[in-house]
Amino acid sequence: MDEPSDGRFALLLMFLCHVITALEVPLDPKLLEELTQPPTITHQSPKDFIIDPRENVIIHCEAKGKPHPRFSWTRNGTHFDIEKDPKVIMKPHSGTLVIDISGGEKAEAYEGVYQCTARNELGTAVSNNIIIRQSRSPLWSKERVNPIIAQEGQSLVLPCRPPAGLPPPIIFWMDNNFQRLPQSRRVSQGLNGDLYFSSVLMEDSRNDYICYARFPHTQTIQQKQPINVRVLNKKAGQERAPTFMVPTDPISSKLVLRGDVLEMECIAEGLPTPDISWNKVSGEIPSMRASFLNYHKTLRIKDVSEADAGEYRCTASNHHGTVHHNIRVTVKAAPYWISAPRNLVLAPVETGVITCRAGGHPKPNISWFMNGVPIENAPKDPSRTVEDDTIIFSEVQTGSSAVYQCNASNEYGYLLSNAFINVLAEPPRVLTPPNKVYQVIINKPALLKCATFGSPIPVVTWFKESRSSTLEGDPYVFHKNGALEIHLSQKQNSGKYTCVARNSLGISENHVYLEVKEPTRILRPPEYRVVQRNRDVMFGCKVRHDPSLVPTVTWLKDNEELPDDERFRVDSDSLTITDVTEDDGGQYTCIVNTTLDEDMASARLTVVETTPTPAVISEQPDAPTDLELTDPEARSVQLTWTPGDDHNSPITKFLIQYEDGLHHAGVWHNLTEVPEMKTTAHLKLSPYVHYTFRVLAVNGVGHSHPSAPTRQYKTNPAAPDENPSDVKAMGTEHNNLVISWKPLTPLQSNGPGLQYKVMWRQQDAETDWTSVTVANVTKFVVSGTPTFVPYEVKVQAVNAVDHGPKPAVVIGYSGEDFPSAAPDDVQVKLVNSTLAEIHWTAVPPKSVRGRLQGYKIHYRCERSRHRHTSHHNDQKIEIFSPNKTRGRLPHLHPYSIYSLYVTAFNGRGEGPATSIQRFETPEDVPGVPSFFRVVGSDLESLTLEWGPPHHRNGHLMGYSLKYQTVNSSNDLGVLEELDLPSNHSGVTLHNLKHSTRYKFYFSAKTLKGSGPALSEEAVTIVHKEAPAFPHFPLSSPRSPQQKALPAAPAFGNLSSSLSEDGPLISWEYWGPENHLYVEYIIDNSEEDWHKEKVNGSHSHVLKGLREGLAYKVRVVARDHDNRTLHHSEEVLFKVPAMVSPQVDIATQGWFIGLMSAIALLILILLIVCFIKRNKGGKYPVKEKEDAHGDPEIQPMKEDDLTFCEYSDEDHKPLKGSRTPSSGTVKRDDSDDSLVDYADSGDTQFNEDGSFIGQYSGKSDRSGPRGHDSSEPPSPINAMNSFV
Repeated sequence: MDEPSDGRFALLLMFLCHVITALEVPLDPKLLEELTQPPTITHQSPKDFIIDPRENVIIHCEAKGKPHPRFSWTRNGTHFDIEKDPKVIMKPHSGTLVIDISGGEKAEAYEGVYQCTARNELGTAVSNNIIIRQSRSPLWSKERVNPIIAQEGQSLVLPCRPPAGLPPPIIFWMDNNFQRLPQSRRVSQGLNGDLYFSSVLMEDSRNDYICYARFPHTQTIQQKQPINVRVLNKKAGQERAPTFMVPTDPISSKLVLRGDVLEMECIAEGLPTPDISWNKVSGEIPSMRASFLNYHKTLRIKDVSEADAGEYRCTASNHHGTVHHNIRVTVKAAPYWISAPRNLVLAPVETGVITCRAGGHPKPNISWFMNGVPIENAPKDPSRTVEDDTIIFSEVQTGSSAVYQCNASNEYGYLLSNAFINVLAEPPRVLTPPNKVYQVIINKPALLKCATFGSPIPVVTWFKESRSSTLEGDPYVFHKNGALEIHLSQKQNSGKYTCVARNSLGISENHVYLEVKEPTRILRPPEYRVVQRNRDVMFGCKVRHDPSLVPTVTWLKDNEELPDDERFRVDSDSLTITDVTEDDGGQYTCIVNTTLDEDMASARLTVVETTPTPAVISEQPDAPTDLELTDPEARSVQLTWTPGDDHNSPITKFLIQYEDGLHHAGVWHNLTEVPEMKTTAHLKLSPYVHYTFRVLAVNGVGHSHPSAPTRQYKTNPAAPDENPSDVKAMGTEHNNLVISWKPLTPLQSNGPGLQYKVMWRQQDAETDWTSVTVANVTKFVVSGTPTFVPYEVKVQAVNAVDHGPKPAVVIGYSGEDFPSAAPDDVQVKLVNSTLAEIHWTAVPPKSVRGRLQGYKIHYRCERSRHRHTSHHNDQKIEIFSPNKTRGRLPHLHPYSIYSLYVTAFNGRGEGPATSIQRFETPEDVPGVPSFFRVVGSDLESLTLEWGPPHHRNGHLMGYSLKYQTVNSSNDLGVLEELDLPSNHSGVTLHNLKHSTRYKFYFSAKTLKGSGPALSEEAVTIVHKEAPAFPHFPLSSPRSPQQKALPAAPAFGNLSSSLSEDGPLISWEYWGPENHLYVEYIIDNSEEDWHKEKVNGSHSHVLKGLREGLAYKVRVVARDHDNRTLHHSEEVLFKVPAMVSPQVDIATQGWFIGLMSAIALLILILLIVCFIKRNKGGKYPVKEKEDAHGDPEIQPMKEDDLTFCEYSDEDHKPLKGSRTPSSGTVKRDDSDDSLVDYADSGDTQFNEDGSFIGQYSGKSDRSGPRGHDSSEPPSPINAMNSFV
């Protein structure tokens, strides 16, 4: 122990006074994780630890500290090496030992005294000495128990004397049937387990008095040999005065420890059985802690104290006498804490004490240890002074941190406690959560907490709202833990409070908020009601509460919950009971609760019998009354009202309206709606408005009249709550910045004098804001800015009261200028004949002078490399993203000359262009020929015509003609190929098979190969009367009204052909205009020309034309004013009539019916003819047969085709080919059809020889007869025509 200095008692007194300010260890877990701390034992096994030998031994030792402690153990005073014993393990991150005895090891091998040590860099903490002992339940020693014979009336003791166990066993007496033996004032069990009889009776004779011992730890029960008791009744016992069986001496003594249980026993014998009583000779028996057991034979006093010492007397008495016994009780005390050592946290150079005060009898001896070592053997510390039960620390240093152990011991036990001194230098911290909101009711106390930690201990001061002055005096009370208390809270106490914690190392503050609320009150309580049975009743409960609190309304009936019945409907401020019954009568209580307070009111309901009522008539409700404004706030007010009569139609809602007397006097606006039974509304208001309110009720019939208006409620002006929205900043010129915003509405201005404070500064270049205040505008232009630099911009609303909230910063850029440089190193790489890839070098970033949006390639086709073709294309533009340095130009014309240049562009526009680059596209295969048709057909030859392709795409080398036969099954024959020179436009194929169908494939060729082919089909004929196909001329004589073509024609090669979709018109055009139209009109018609726009094309398909008519067509070029500049020659073409798809009419119902009728008619005619012939008469048919012969027996020409020879195969598409251009395969003129019998005129031809009546006229197949024959057609021929 360190030597005490002179004047130590005065010094000690001074330091004891200082203990009050010692810093407590914070409990905040986050803070504990950050602070270093010496070890502290948090859990350990009891000092006397009795273990069950059947279970693993677990000796607990847990500790905390920062860093986390390391653990070690001693056993019987020496180090216990856990690693050497495989049966012993230590739990991870813990000091708890687990001893595994499941393998047959005996627990007694591990008995001993154990102590745990927890240490880290700041010190060492130790546990109590833990004595490990194995529980024992020894067997009863074998003995022979002789029968006990007693005379009736004598006293008797049956000994138990169980074996000593650990812990001692619990004793009880039972019989062979495991039933407890009955005990009474006469027969009872003593504290030592023996069974005492004050006097025996004959009924006590039995042979199964068995003493049982139960050992608690092992839960085993052992029994003594049964005792046989025989009671003799030879002579009745004499009554006698009491004598004590226990204790046997006149005076006895008892030693008990403070806090233990004191048990004193007096058992007397006598006849009759004596009564036992107790008293304390030198005082009173403590009634609260004392109890009398075992029929008053035992006095038990629990939690013994020194005051319980003294002399106690027990008295046994019956009517023969009295006997006394005195027991002297001595109370000793094992050590107990008066003031246990507490952890001490000090800042460097601070002073503190650790006190260890223990009581006991005799007085305990105090021993100090440091880090588990006796303090006299510990390293010396000049800042430490030991004074008996106190250690004084003065001007501590960082190295003074350690764990001190105080051991208080006397002969009855010991106490061991760890207390550390932790020297910390920590700035203040406020541990109370920030921005915590405290809510109290007016006139209730408020306690605002400010828990702090710091080393040295922080000093706490409080401020309200601003930090201009410290709070002090009434109504504030400041607690030592930093809390601020207000005994009677008022509305003016609401607001923001700041607690500031300071020490020599810094300052910390925290903000909390106090909200003082209005009390909850029932303004209109429920009223006594008398209601008829089966009617409805409503109890009102109109409540006024603080608007920020949400009330909960609970209704009780006769102080119990409402019945679980759907007839009871609880609304926010009412209770409605429908279809009332007698059982509904009673007292109803309305309880209104908020999170802070409550209020209640009651009323009684009386139910009476029903009386007849007149019919119910519903009307509009009456206007609400008693409007009242309460709880006025800067931006809210509470409005309450009383509903008017609903006139037998329940009110569904209330409509609240307001008038703004300042801005819109005389105009009422809807503010809000309130549900049916609610008669209170908390209204949100805006500043700088003069409000007047009124309420309308609404039911199923309609609106009530408005209520009388309230008094005017004026809200004061306030600073704007918000700033202008949609703030943008962008330049419109290269040297300006335009700042724009969406202005506030008058209601949003919150006050007079609305203005806007516009602020800007160049980002990363300026630190100060430039500002200007403007009014009645929505934008401001900043001039003289650098080109395209970022600016930070803010716009704040300002009125006559104050500025609005802090505005958000918006980033914008000043205006852009045109790029100053063109891309460099432009290169053209041809991918193919229609695709080129352009490469360039990006422009320097400085030259962009804005945000680069991309690159544009301007290109145009100057001309074709073919001398017969020229292109007049407008310039085209391709746009590429700014990160691209190459791009592709698609859809180029092969075999053409192109020019291009590249520019960079930004938001302002395009920069300078690169030098013009020219390139030539290579040849490609040619396009499809402009037309291909069969213009002449003979027995063994076909004449073909074609036009060169509109897109030659190179030097035209010639044409390729392929053809093959097609039989009736659509099988294709051998493919023949013929190469034709490029300067030919027609050919006649000779030596073909007559009456044979041919399929042709015609394409143009360049050096790159053949282009796409046109296909056509034709049939060689069997005679030369008419061509198999109509001839479509390339041109026709110009009509008189048509204007003369210009000297330098802009159109050429106008042609027509038939495609799958309709007539295909093709042309070539060399003019500059792109507004081209195909115009057409029915030949010899006076109607206007129809036109279809065909910009950018050299062919067009006319759809929707009428079949069988001739049309004139021309191509016209117009300017932007729709004036005709050029037009082509007119072409006349015929739209062929399309043969309808063949339908198997043999399956049609109408055909079957018609044929049946004709067959019946023919049968009748044959019968009539047969009858007349038999009569020898003549009839017209016979005359014709006689004149011309029977057609059935006349010879048939080889080329005659009848319906019997017709096959549907003629109309099936050829295998591997598309449908011919005419849409159907035509038949020879000799083909028979129903058309032959139509009432049409003679066959007609156009002036150009085209066949107009091909599908409408009747073919001449009757020779000289023709139509001159007056005889009707033969029925047989008529039948053939329908087959």
